[in-house]
Amino acid sequence: MNNKKLYSVRPVRDLKDMLAQSVALLGDRPAFVFRNTDGVMSEITYNTFGNHVKAFGTALLNMGLKGKSIALIGENRYEWCVTYLAVVNGVGTIVPLDKELPVHDIQNLLRESRAEAVVFSGRHMDAVKEIKDLFPEVVHWICMDDTSEEWAISFAELIAKGERILSGGGNQFDSIAIDPDDAVILLFTSGTTGFAKGVLLSHRNICTVITGVSATVKVTPEDRVLSVLPLHHTYECTLGFLTIIYSGASIAFSDGLRHIPRNMKEYTPTILVTVPLLLENVYRKVWSQAEKEKGMKRKLVMGQVISGFLYNVLGVDIRRRLFDKIHQNFGGKLRLFITGAAAIDPSISRGFRKWGFSVLQGYGLTECSPLVAGNRDNAFRDDSAGIAIPGVEMKIHNPDKKGIGEIIVKGANVMKGYFKNIKETQRVLVDGWFHTGDLGRIDRRGFLYITGRLKNVIVTKNGKNIFPEELESYIKDSPFVGECIVYGELDEKSGETHVKAQIFPNLDAIREKLKNVNLKIDTEEITEEIRKLFREVIRSVNRRLPLYKHIRFISIRESEFEKTTTRKIKRYSHHLQRIKDEFPVYP
Repeated sequence: MNNKKLYSVRPVRDLKDMLAQSVALLGDRPAFVFRNTDGVMSEITYNTFGNHVKAFGTALLNMGLKGKSIALIGENRYEWCVTYLAVVNGVGTIVPLDKELPVHDIQNLLRESRAEAVVFSGRHMDAVKEIKDLFPEVVHWICMDDTSEEWAISFAELIAKGERILSGGGNQFDSIAIDPDDAVILLFTSGTTGFAKGVLLSHRNICTVITGVSATVKVTPEDRVLSVLPLHHTYECTLGFLTIIYSGASIAFSDGLRHIPRNMKEYTPTILVTVPLLLENVYRKVWSQAEKEKGMKRKLVMGQVISGFLYNVLGVDIRRRLFDKIHQNFGGKLRLFITGAAAIDPSISRGFRKWGFSVLQGYGLTECSPLVAGNRDNAFRDDSAGIAIPGVEMKIHNPDKKGIGEIIVKGANVMKGYFKNIKETQRVLVDGWFHTGDLGRIDRRGFLYITGRLKNVIVTKNGKNIFPEELESYIKDSPFVGECIVYGELDEKSGETHVKAQIFPNLDAIREKLKNVNLKIDTEEITEEIRKLFREVIRSVNRRLPLYKHIRFISIRESEFEKTTTRKIKRYSHHLQRIKDEFPVYP
């Protein structure tokens, strides 16, 4: 087991206590940094943030919302954060909803959660107008922006109202005691009623992760995070918002994925909580650009060799200076990437480290608030999801001969249960252990290695198990592959399960290879030249695999796979696109 030293952390009883401590310790320091409409950079201090949470919570209580469910819909912004902490710190149950959900899914979840108030951003006014008359039980519609709608009240108006009550001596919000084990956070894992699972989390669940990750990754008040992932997802909410507030650092909000490069230069963050897809795209672009500039690739390679020798052998770090151009593209101060939601290619983590960035990968689930394990500042492996965070146990259930089995978790981070679903709760929570449905192994030092999902395993006619994630990692080694999914399909005539790959190609790399600048992918007319290219890609993968794992058929997509809001491919989205041209690997 790994015994590396942990950072000291201050204990927090609940999120109300956490915020109060941060305000007391860091009152005049910036909690949020943003750009005004006139382009001027401004700050919101911890004192102001704490006062706004108190004022908004006071106004909600005054509206009769004590103990009620309050839905939250909006992009990453300051008002979202104020609402979240105001509700959980004394008002009722917060229900963060995915802003990308279709209107009918929002309807389903509002009905399911029995929300009596909805806080929404002005960008979603049209969607709210479409559904508000269907929900007479929603008494209050609160807009984060100024509004002229008579049926809605503005966020700023409620802050002002709460401040008036507080200045008059009202202390009802402050006087509310928090039970750390009350389930006051309701997170839905899907929008569709038949598939939606509502995960119930408590203050203790979240605080366990906050202190656990803070003991293993150092974040200081001098740090700043650029928030790019959706806050409704507990990965970003816990690590990119609440842990940052606990640590006394500051938060800036990205204007959207396509604006990240500009926002990096504007806000000069030191930390980015992200997903592998973003890092992989950046990494490939750097090397692609180096290929185009004469002598640049050689300089990049030699720079990595020299800086690696100086750093690893002599302890001299010139990486930031040597790769300054890359650092400037990230704003010039970035030091740490925290990545999760899916596995990252270890070579990409190592590549960023050679340029002077730390890349720490973790593993978690919404049901675990979300973090279970993570790589640490002083103990990391690029091919691993890391070590269990303090306060959390994990082990492998029913391991096979290779030590691979289902990952199960026990600790104060594990959810209270599924909302109104006792049967499913009892299925996954057995004797205090949460059964994740993920497959993996743990080495003797406590590092976790994810091998796949139980429900994704392809079982052959002879009872052999094939983990599609393993094959996908090999396929993605090819520069000609943008994204891919491997899956099994039963041949009813032979009774055999065929392993198939569906690929979304990297057109830029293929154009360069085939010297065809006008190349387009049309699944009705895939040229033999492209088929030949991908046959060789898959054959090279097959040469690394035993016969029963061989991929037998390929299909090419015209568009990217459908993804979740954390940029994970929805594994079964390949069924949504009818494949018009599937061809064998061995014709």
